[in-house]
Order: sequence, then structure tokens, then C-alpha cells
Amino acid sequence: MTTTTTDGPTAAAGQVTVLGLGDMGSAIARTLVDRGYRTTVWNRTASKSAPLVDAGATAAATAAEAVAASPLVVVCLLDSTAVDEVLGSVDAAIAGKVLVNLTSGSPSQARANERWARERGAEYLDGKIMRDPPYVGTPNIMFPFSGSRSAFEAHESTLQVLGSIAYHGEDAGLAAVEFMAQVAVAYELLIGFLHALRLVQAEGVDVAEFAERIAGSVVAYPPLLLSIGKAVKSGECPPDLGSLNVQAALMDDMISHRESIGVEAMRMRQVKELMDDRIAGGHGEQGFSSLFELLAKRR
Repeated sequence: MTTTTTDGPTAAAGQVTVLGLGDMGSAIARTLVDRGYRTTVWNRTASKSAPLVDAGATAAATAAEAVAASPLVVVCLLDSTAVDEVLGSVDAAIAGKVLVNLTSGSPSQARANERWARERGAEYLDGKIMRDPPYVGTPNIMFPFSGSRSAFEAHESTLQVLGSIAYHGEDAGLAAVEFMAQVAVAYELLIGFLHALRLVQAEGVDVAEFAERIAGSVVAYPPLLLSIGKAVKSGECPPDLGSLNVQAALMDDMISHRESIGVEAMRMRQVKELMDDRIAGGHGEQGFSSLFELLAKRR
């Protein structure tokens, strides 16, 4: 289930509390105030509330007081340790509320927070934030959510105010799964890109010009990603990038070239080992996607 923001403010909207006024929490609270929501804010450092109060928010003296002020409570803190501390201070005040935690954290932490809320008579939604504070309130920021379906449906119009939203299911950990997987792909891509820049720079190639060419090449990746996803799900792995027999030969060249100019080749060696194992198992005609089967065996 995916929805996006609508243009214009929401007049005479409901009441929302925001706990945590770092850059992201402040952007969330400011967006809610600007869209007409009666917004109560709290932060451990009380002075951070001042700009929001000037904009129309109400500052609470304690987290528990802030929670009591609204049926919908949004938490946006530095980490899960901070979430545990703040929730411990509100405890019984959360009864009857909908708790939306937008703090980064693991799926297991989200499930533990859901249990904590349920035991105290509250509904829980776990959410993650996929972009930076300046994009809050626009369609250019994504908020995946999971947890209580009834809470999501009841407050969907409010959540839409923050950006593009998607509901991933009643398992509270699913939003964190989505977030961590997407961020992991980005980091794997970017660290590989930095190693590639070292490689081309060592060979005297202009790294900025190379980056421009790569930026033009990545448009070819979405169809490949889709085909690999389908192959992994079905277990049928056609030669997506060519057969592993052909790819393995290329990997030898990739590794020797990198090592000859002092560029890190660890990841390439790992890929080559997986390819060799798959080929030895009689699957040399399959594609890159077939390496997925070996990953669980190498934990």
C-alpha cells in the first residue's frame, strides 16, 4: 500500500505530539504546524522548542505531559537507546494512544517497541525516514511504515503530510527491514564506486569524467535488478550477465588488474570464490543471481 502527499495545508487537522527536536524531529514538527495541526513538542533540551513555539506549537514540560496532549505521538530521536529512555519516562501515559516511532533501529527493536506499546494499551507503528530533513513535507522523502494496520489507516492522512508513505504490513519490523536493506544497497554501491574511482585514478583517468559516464550507465540497472529479484524468488537463474563460466574468467582479470595497481580486490575475490563454487557444483551455465543460493551456506 503506497500513497503520496497532496498539495496544500490540511486545515483544522488533528492533534499530534512530537518527541525529539533534532534536525529531523524539528522538520517533522514544523511541517505539522505549517499544515494546521495542533502540535505539542518536547525535547530533552527545552530551548530547541522555542522556534516551533514561535511558529505555533505548544511546548510540554515533560515527555509524559506531551504524550497526554495528543492521540498521535511521533517519536524521532537519535537512536534506540534514547527511545528506550524516553518511553520509560512516559510509561502509563501512552495508554490509548498511537505511538509512531521514526527513529532508526533494527527490526527486532521495532518488534520489542510494539510489544512494549501493546502491553500498555497503545497501538504501535514503526516508521523509517529515507531522505534528509529539508525534504520533509514533500513527495521526495519516503516513510515506510509497519505495525498496527488500524492505526495506519486511522492516521494515514496525517502521515501523508510528512512525505510519500508506504505500509509494509502488520509485522512491526518490516519497515526497518525495508530501510536497512535499501540503505545497505546504497552503501555497497557507493563503497564499490569509491574503489572504482581509485582504480581509474591510478590509471590516470579523470575521476569526475568517469563518474559522469557511470551516472549515465546506471539507468540500465533497474531491469537487471528486477530480473535478479524474480530469479531469486523462483529459483530459476538464467545467464543474466552471461553464464558464470564466462563471468568467472572476467573476474580473474578484474582481480589481477586491481592488485597490480594496489587497489582493494577483496570483494572481487569473494565474488570469484562464489562463482567457482557454483561452477564446481555444475551450475556454470546459470547467471549471477544463482550465487544467492550460496550466501546462506557461508554465514
